[in-house]
Amino acid sequence: MNMKELLYGAAYYDEYMPYDRLDKDVEMMKKAGINTVRIAESTWSTCEPQPGVFDFSHVERVMDAMEEAGINVIIGTPTYAVPTWMVKAHPDVLAETVKGRGIYGARQIMDITHPVYLFYAERVIRELMKRTAHRKCVIGFQLDNETKYYGTAGKNVQEQFVKYIREKFHDNLDAMNYEFGLDYWSNRINAWEDFPDVRGTINGSLGAEFEKFQRTLVDKFLGWQADIVNEYRREDQFVTHNLDFEWRGYSYGIQPYVNHLHASQCLTIAGTDIYHPTQDDLTGAEIAFGGDLIRSLKQDNYLVIETEAQGFPGWTPYKGQLRLQAYSHLASGANSVMYWHWHSIHNSFETYWKGLLSHDMQENAPYREACIIGNEFSRIGNHLVNLKKKNEVAILVSNEALTALKWFGIEATAAGDHGIGYNDVVRWLYDTLFKMNVECDFVWPESDNLDQYKAIFVPALYAAPDELLERLKQYVADGGTLVATFKTAFANENIKVSHEMQPHILSNCFGINYQQFTFPKNVGLTGSIIRESGADEADKKNETKEIIETEENTDVPATAKVFMELLMPQEAEVLASYDHYNWKEYAAITKNHYEKGTAIYIGCMTDDNTLKAVITEALKSAEVELPEYRWPVIVRKGTNDLGKCVRYILNYSAEEQKVSYYGKNGTELLSGESVQDGESITVSPWNVKIVEEA
Repeated sequence: MNMKELLYGAAYYDEYMPYDRLDKDVEMMKKAGINTVRIAESTWSTCEPQPGVFDFSHVERVMDAMEEAGINVIIGTPTYAVPTWMVKAHPDVLAETVKGRGIYGARQIMDITHPVYLFYAERVIRELMKRTAHRKCVIGFQLDNETKYYGTAGKNVQEQFVKYIREKFHDNLDAMNYEFGLDYWSNRINAWEDFPDVRGTINGSLGAEFEKFQRTLVDKFLGWQADIVNEYRREDQFVTHNLDFEWRGYSYGIQPYVNHLHASQCLTIAGTDIYHPTQDDLTGAEIAFGGDLIRSLKQDNYLVIETEAQGFPGWTPYKGQLRLQAYSHLASGANSVMYWHWHSIHNSFETYWKGLLSHDMQENAPYREACIIGNEFSRIGNHLVNLKKKNEVAILVSNEALTALKWFGIEATAAGDHGIGYNDVVRWLYDTLFKMNVECDFVWPESDNLDQYKAIFVPALYAAPDELLERLKQYVADGGTLVATFKTAFANENIKVSHEMQPHILSNCFGINYQQFTFPKNVGLTGSIIRESGADEADKKNETKEIIETEENTDVPATAKVFMELLMPQEAEVLASYDHYNWKEYAAITKNHYEKGTAIYIGCMTDDNTLKAVITEALKSAEVELPEYRWPVIVRKGTNDLGKCVRYILNYSAEEQKVSYYGKNGTELLSGESVQDGESITVSPWNVKIVEEA
């Protein structure tokens, strides 16, 4: 979905203000170049203080002011936090989870399938739409907020799940018991009426299938809201949602509780919120990861609906970082940068999740930097909006694999599992590609566009249907380069481990098999791929050496980490073996030519240098150009509405960086200065240059 302009803005809550300052806020927004606010989605109890009694005065007041000021408004449906009167009258609208029934207080604690909740939610959505959809200032609608299934597993959800299972197995109990292995520990179900409460299951296949079903509840819920909104919205108004990520104090990995690909189908434009470390920990990786994933959902531009302005004390940005962050989002194909939120809240749960303005509501350093950003967006935004990207590399991600590796952890032992998870492997690959300046898209098991990529990376695809593995095998046969890590192709979609040679179906494609795996203790790596990255060849002048070395880790020995499969090569070339007296006969990393393509298998987690060397080998095989740049300089590019190539040269460091510009002669958009091919460009600390080719 192409947009007329970049959206720059913040969430705005007139309801929370300590005094009437709407006019002042509008004045400050205009000064900052803010052209969009997002309102309404957090205050159901204010909009409907009693059942059927509506008060949208705050919403209408803000719309009036914004309309007069020429500022866009995004309306959020207020359904993610329920009012007290609903819970008082219908306590069972609160989700029943593995921990029992919830207690009112927090947001996102309701059962999104409960008919009473849905009745009231539909009513408030319709009333809100009646008052907003016709307004000139309203450009779009956000469905709910960071929706997940919230662990809901009550009686109604269990009944729906049994229907789902009966359909999946065509009413064949024997087939279900066999496929899920329910004979174990007498878990066999001999009548549908005997189907137990799934919250107590110890069977990973049944438990993972239930989680997969729970994710479908999110798809249905958002689709249901979209259908209501679509009854009222104009053709020129969009429908979006702020899809979020696995949370580790910031946006980290694939969301366990939502299948992003499925949930986004009802949206006209994908949206997201992305939070990330800052100060010395600002690497750009989280911004790029989140952006690349959300852009890939519809293979189109997307909206950053939320990101931090200040946030918690550890997120207070250094000078220049707010601006660098804003352009980082655009460099991934975002058409908006919107802060959570405009002002800092003076009480309640998010008091110290600071907005753009601090608690005194006056101009401050982030606001003054926001003024610079907003005015630059106004000046050059027509060169940056709707940036289209065409990448040659993709990463395949899977919610099913994520869930399976939660049930059967990578580092699980008899004492339990406290180790890394699926997302750690995803980020291990992604972050390394990012720091090597290799831009990538994401694909999913359902994706039908694998053949548009020269190389596909597959992290820990533990659970996958045979059909997907056959497609990956054919992808290699047709000339693609496939790189897979340990824990790939071990079990089917029902987490039933194959009784055939591992890796299942892909064994001859990779030219290997294995029967054993363990945890590496004092295990090094040795082989041709290791020598390429070693410090002993410092005088070797080649492209590989240039890319895989970094100043901070050139002397780190090549090591196997976390988990290791004892690979037995058949046709495959051994790129690395285990440097250990007991494991030396086994391969760690292999490369195989299969029909027209290349398949590389990484049997263990490695140090960064080794992974860079493997990626370099893979991309050379795929004939993907290896960039000259490396982190902390990140270069991201695309084609703008004018049909011109735009390169963002981003400096994620406190040091000045000098880089050579490679591309057609052009103009640095921020300064207006001309840039020649091969010219040296200086990028100051925490800053950016944007070059548009002539």
